[in-house]
Amino acid sequence: MSVPFQKIPFDPVRALELASSTLTIEADALSALKQRLSNGDGDSFVRAVDLLLNCQGRVVVSGIGKSGHIARKIAATFASTGTPAFFVHAAEAAHGDLGMVTADDVFIAISYSGEAGELISVMPLIKRMGASLIAITGNPDSKLAQLADVHLNGHVDKEACPLNLAPTASTTVTLALGDALAVAVLDASGFREEDFARSHPGGALGRRLLTHVRDIMRSGTDIPSVTSECTLVDALLEITKKGIAMTAVVDADNQLLGIFTDGDLRRLLEQRQNFTDVKIADVMHHNPRTIGPDKLAVEAVKLMEMHRINQLLVADAHGKLVGALHIHDLTRAKVI
Repeated sequence: MSVPFQKIPFDPVRALELASSTLTIEADALSALKQRLSNGDGDSFVRAVDLLLNCQGRVVVSGIGKSGHIARKIAATFASTGTPAFFVHAAEAAHGDLGMVTADDVFIAISYSGEAGELISVMPLIKRMGASLIAITGNPDSKLAQLADVHLNGHVDKEACPLNLAPTASTTVTLALGDALAVAVLDASGFREEDFARSHPGGALGRRLLTHVRDIMRSGTDIPSVTSECTLVDALLEITKKGIAMTAVVDADNQLLGIFTDGDLRRLLEQRQNFTDVKIADVMHHNPRTIGPDKLAVEAVKLMEMHRINQLLVADAHGKLVGALHIHDLTRAKVI
């Protein structure tokens, strides 16, 4: 039967001291890693990046225990930044999952000791099938380091754990090394914002870079529009019916001529009271701000912010009205 921990009274001062110590130890470990990369370990890092850039298959990242959790995150980072990658649990690799690895792959094995039996047991098979092997360990003399085509040294002087046992600084350094590899690879491969958006269509950046005006604009009978022969009263009825505080003014061929907004109405009220004989063509605003349907929705946001307006008309390359956009449409689409 296990013996329960001997609890001691909670000391807020001690907790803050440990927090500060943890951050200092991990920051120092990262600084030491940076220094090693600036010196002799830089060549190994460059060779690892070169292997990953020239990978014809996928990047397979593997580890066990805390290293397994870090490996899973590194694989996810590679996958989301344009490098096909997946995680294989080291224990499962020896029980069938190794079948997912091919000769065209790059295998990244993570073990701080470099002696994890589950990884060591599959390394000869990885090498035999022809896959390239990158090892991240804290011991350059370990078995795993010696088997690797490229070894990346993630050594730390001590863990942040007060007992110097729980993986803390070492996992931070390993994660940082994985991020550094992924960033170097994405930059060298020409990966850009648009590529990131395609991998993250559900995220905010994806919506910003993948949503076009045509995807969210009001079209067909939802577009508020009247012809230039209409009266102002007719235009006001159209504005009320369509509910976006403006109407477009077009000719018989749907060519855009102008716009009339609630703001125009307020300014008109200051000048006259009788509107029964007023034609919309006489009071509309000529040359309205427009945007094309194939433009990104985020460009519509910029136009609205620049000109301090809440609506935009959407016109094609020939100046014909094809849609209407209100700032609320952009909000609903989560573009802003």
